[in-house]
Amino acid sequence: MRNFHAPTYPVTLYYDGSCRLCSGEMRNLGARDTAGRLAFVDCSPEDFTGGPAPRDALMTTIHAVDAAGRVYTGIESFRVAHAAVGLPIVSALLGLPGLSHAAARAYPVLARHRRRLPAWLVEPFVERAARRAARRAASCHDGACALRGRAGSEGGR
Repeated sequence: MRNFHAPTYPVTLYYDGSCRLCSGEMRNLGARDTAGRLAFVDCSPEDFTGGPAPRDALMTTIHAVDAAGRVYTGIESFRVAHAAVGLPIVSALLGLPGLSHAAARAYPVLARHRRRLPAWLVEPFVERAARRAARRAASCHDGACALRGRAGSEGGR
């Protein structure tokens, strides 16, 4: 895995909108993106021609492009996206030497077989994450989030 560069926002994520898992994760990220740091592009239509790579590559591996034109692929895209939505711990964990290597090796296998994952496995994960993200987004305003159990209190993420 190459050195991680902090992105310049906004970051555009190119994903397979015809995939339940991919679409669910983009909904999750979108609900958490209270600062408007992410943009989402569904590259699944057959006639899609935009993006930082040919459509076949975009459909095989998630890609992200930041405002400075840097392209991130695979796990690096997820690191950028999670950092953008206020989940720096997830981003940092994906950057740990052992975990980043394992994730970089596992991601292509998961991406290749994502359509074979049964709905009973994917849907609960996707829907639970989306509900959590929506609740969090509802409690965040102007970059500040109310602390759980303390109505009216504001705190950082």
